[in-house]
Amino acid sequence: MNETIFDPIRLSIEVSLTAEVFIVCLGLWIGQWIARSRKSVRNVIVETVLMLPLVLPPTVVGFILIIVFGKNSPIGQVIEWVFHQPIIFTFWAAVIAATVVAFPLMLQSVKTGIEGIDQDIEDAARMDGANEWKLFIFVTIPLASRAIVTGAILGFARALGEFGATLMFAGNIPTKTQTIPTAIYVAIDTGHMSIAWILVITTVIISFIMLLVTYVLR
Repeated sequence: MNETIFDPIRLSIEVSLTAEVFIVCLGLWIGQWIARSRKSVRNVIVETVLMLPLVLPPTVVGFILIIVFGKNSPIGQVIEWVFHQPIIFTFWAAVIAATVVAFPLMLQSVKTGIEGIDQDIEDAARMDGANEWKLFIFVTIPLASRAIVTGAILGFARALGEFGATLMFAGNIPTKTQTIPTAIYVAIDTGHMSIAWILVITTVIISFIMLLVTYVLR
C-alpha cells in the first residue's frame, strides 16, 4: 500500500526535477535567442514549432517521440549503441516526455521577461565593457528573474502532471516509469479509489502551492 502510493510520488518528483534542469537551461538559451533575434519568417516558424507541444494532444507528442527516439530512428540507434538499450520505457523516456511538454511554458515566460527589459540598460552595460556572456548572466537574468522563476515553476508543475506522452513513450512500469498521473489512472481502473484519492490530493496540493507562488511573484 505504502509503496503503491509513495513510489509514484517519488518518481514523479525525480522526473520533474530532472526535466526542470533541461527546461531551465534550454529555456534560457532559446528564449534569449528568440527575444533578441531579428523578427523573420524563419524565427517565427522555429518558435511556433517549439510551442506546438502546448497545443498538440499528448498522444500526438508521444507518437512523435516514439518516431524520433525509436529503434528504427537514427537517434534511437545511436542511443541503443551507446547505452546498450533503447530509451523507450525507461526513466529517461519519462524525463524527455516531461521536458518536451513543459518546455513551451518556460520558453514563453523567458521570452516575455527578456523582451520587457529596457534595451538602454543592456546597451549601458556593453558600453561599460561587459561582453555578451557577462551581460546575460549579470544583467539580463536578474532583470528577467521574476519571469524566469515563474516559467520554471509552471514548467515543473506541468512536468509533474504529464500523462499522455509519458504513458506512450515511457510506459507505466511500477517503480521505473509509473508517475502520479499514470498511477491514478491504474488505481481508478482497478477500483483502488483510496489510493487514487491520496495521489489526487497530493497533486492538487503541490500544484496549488506552485501556482500560488507564481501569483505572488507577479
